[in-house]
Amino acid sequence: MKVDYIIVGLGLAGLAFSRELEKENKSFIVFENKSQHSSKVAGGMYNPIILKRFTPVWDAENQLKIAIPFYKNMELLLGNKYDYKVDVYRLFTSIEEQNNWFAACDNPTLSSYMVPKVITDKFNGIDALFGYGKVTHTGRIDTNKLIEDYHFYLEKSNKILYQDFEYNRIDFNENKIQYKNIETSKIVFCEGFGIKKNPFFKELPMQEAKGELITIHAPELDIDFVLKSSVFIMPLGNQLFKVGATFNWKDKTSIPSKEGKEELLTKLKSILNVPFEVVEHVAGIRPTVKDRRPLVGLHKEYKNIALLNGLGTRGVMIAPTVAKELYNHIENDMLLRNEISIKRFENN
Repeated sequence: MKVDYIIVGLGLAGLAFSRELEKENKSFIVFENKSQHSSKVAGGMYNPIILKRFTPVWDAENQLKIAIPFYKNMELLLGNKYDYKVDVYRLFTSIEEQNNWFAACDNPTLSSYMVPKVITDKFNGIDALFGYGKVTHTGRIDTNKLIEDYHFYLEKSNKILYQDFEYNRIDFNENKIQYKNIETSKIVFCEGFGIKKNPFFKELPMQEAKGELITIHAPELDIDFVLKSSVFIMPLGNQLFKVGATFNWKDKTSIPSKEGKEELLTKLKSILNVPFEVVEHVAGIRPTVKDRRPLVGLHKEYKNIALLNGLGTRGVMIAPTVAKELYNHIENDMLLRNEISIKRFENN
């Protein structure tokens, strides 16, 4: 078999890069061993504002200009809905937070998303003594369904192999690579936390963070928006709500923990005043980087292998942008921005 690219890993990063190749009529084969779950268990929100401090998300405006049409294209390609427009309400806990909200509303970068008033509407199930701040032009991507559907799509054209990728079977031959019975020009690794086992990129400063989420059934909770407080509460329909997320820097397993569940329940009970039942509990490892920027670029020695990783908690927004940048870097010799290039760590 001869292809232009091998892609290792099919979370959001691998999916976005695969689509970039498809648009450019490049042939490829994907290796996916289903060992990483961060994309599939993610909340899937796109929101340009860090609601803890009311500050802009890095590069958010540029990312959204690319991401929103990207997910629309995926809906047309796969014949399913993934992008659900939904506002975000930030629960205020003090007058000071209200004042900080109004100050942030004056920021030209944020003003088109933040409603400059305190929302005082009453919603059954939540006590909001100080009201809410409302963020518009936000939404969630059903990442689990999207990735699942794209797997099936690739299966139909025999472009995906469900097996481990064996690094020691790579044979570098001048401008081409032989991997078992596959000849290719480039390999792009999109493995998430799996990078820790990758001999070519394992030295990069990945700071893996385990995240856990629960789904609850709460018939009396009356919200059609995402509530952000000490946890987020996201409506899924049918009286179901996704709640998350924890951050655990020590546990490197994707196994849901009793401690994670208890943490979420404790925070949730401080917000809700209606009964609920936990119907699902999931966990995954986020591939985060110490400077909170992606890891993108070619290997310093082997120029025909590349990395697309480190999307962290905002992969839904970042993936389409960095996939496009990596493609243009490889195929069109366009420079990567210093803030996403892996070169920023090569001399550390």
